[in-house]
Order: sequence, then structure tokens, then C-alpha cells
Amino acid sequence: MAAERYYGTGRRKKSIARVYLVPGTGKITINKRDIDEYFGLETLKVIVRQPLERTETTGKFDILVNVRGGGTTGQAGAIRHGIARALLKADADFRPALKTAGYLTRDPRMKERKKPGLKKARRAPQFSKR
Repeated sequence: MAAERYYGTGRRKKSIARVYLVPGTGKITINKRDIDEYFGLETLKVIVRQPLERTETTGKFDILVNVRGGGTTGQAGAIRHGIARALLKADADFRPALKTAGYLTRDPRMKERKKPGLKKARRAPQFSKR
């Protein structure tokens, strides 16, 4: 059978990431593509790697991610959340470091719903006196 796998689900906005940690060399695969191929911006790659750097496990795990929904920033945040949760299952001693950094907290901010009579959530139609 395969080596031990640790699973974590991460969410942000409309994005949901299913993250698997497998002992390995530090390769990150997102939707069957390499992280450099999947994310164009360097800041998004940094966001994804934050929990690994915080716990000093950068080269210890290969990361397999299935992510869907939302945009690239939301997906990067969801992957970070999922990696942090999976690291907890790998070693419970990481909890204080991840908790103080805020990687275990699910970001509750969501898109505000559109209201009737408005064009968007708060954008009113243009007003004209005549």
C-alpha cells in the first residue's frame, strides 16, 4: 500500500481545496499541474507555501491538491487553509505555530448578496433630477 497520506479541506470565498500530504520531496501539484504552471503570480505561490515555512516542513511532504470554484486568490487561500489542516493531522505539535499565524481560521468574508432595486450589492442606479 502507499505511504501515509494526511488530508485537509480548505475553504475561502467560493473556493474549496482538497489537500493531501504525502511524505516526499516538497513537490506541489494543483489540479494535476505544477504550482509554477497553475499560479502565474509569485505572491499566490508564497501564500500557498506559508504553512510549510511556518512549521519548517518545506521539503518533507509532496502536496496533491484538487481545487475548484472562485478565483485564483480565493483558491490560493483555500489551499493554504487545507495545507494547515493536513499538517495538523501529520503532527499535532504544529497547532500553536499555525494558530498564531492564523492559518487554521476559516476566512468568513463572503460576497454580499445583491439587493432588489440596486445594480449590485450596494451600487444604486444613477440618480438624475430630471
